This record gives sequence, C-alpha cells and structure tokens, in this order.
Amino acid sequence: MNSDSPQAKPAVRLRSEGAVDEETLAYARTKIDAVVGRTGLPTVSGEVRVVRAGTHHVDRPWSATADLRVGGRQVVVIAEEATGTVLVDRLQDRLRRQTDKAAQSWDDGHRTTAPPWRGGGLPPASEDPGAA
Repeated sequence: MNSDSPQAKPAVRLRSEGAVDEETLAYARTKIDAVVGRTGLPTVSGEVRVVRAGTHHVDRPWSATADLRVGGRQVVVIAEEATGTVLVDRLQDRLRRQTDKAAQSWDDGHRTTAPPWRGGGLPPASEDPGAA
C-alpha cells in the first residue's frame, strides 16, 4: 500500500506493509516532512517504509526503514518499537540526527582525499623540499 498524498513531498515516498492504520501514516508523513523539509538541507530523496508484523507474539511488531539520499550522501535509519506512534517518534529523532550529519558534511565539503598513488596528499613540486 502506498500512501502518497498530494501535499506530500514527491522526493520522499512513504510506504506501508501490514495492518498500518491511516492515522499512523498521517503522523509519520507529518514527522518525516518536518525532518526533510527543513531549510538548509540539500536535496533529499528516497523512501520510508513502515511495517506492522501480523504475528501477535512479537515484542516489537512495528518497524520502519528509511533509505534516503541527502545531497550526495546515503542515510539509512532503522527503528523497531511496540506502538506506531513511538516508532514514528524514534524514527524522526534518528532521521534528524543522521540528516544533520549528512548536511554538515555536505556543507563543509568533506571529501576523502585520493591515496598517494593516485596523486592525492602530495605537496606541489614548489613545496617539495627534495626538489631543489
């Protein structure tokens, strides 16, 4: 079941499996939009999946998985809880923390340097003390 509403962000899709009620989906959409719709974030796209297990003997029948791209970085968040509301709150907290990290590294321009055998980390020839 897809729960894409007209006012929802088209880049982040909310999906559900199992007996997930509409109230929980609406609550999840509100919380997810609050995280990904913040100013200062790069482009966010991906999918959030909310699942309610059909078995009654499970301690945490509610689970959620978010797989998002924040700028050029991938953010994966997983949560399991006993109720849908607590699950969504936990998911929002984890999503906010991970998207903040991804946005900060995107803003700061942290890039991995190329290894020395690919030309990274070597000083220019003018600064090389042995080049005299």
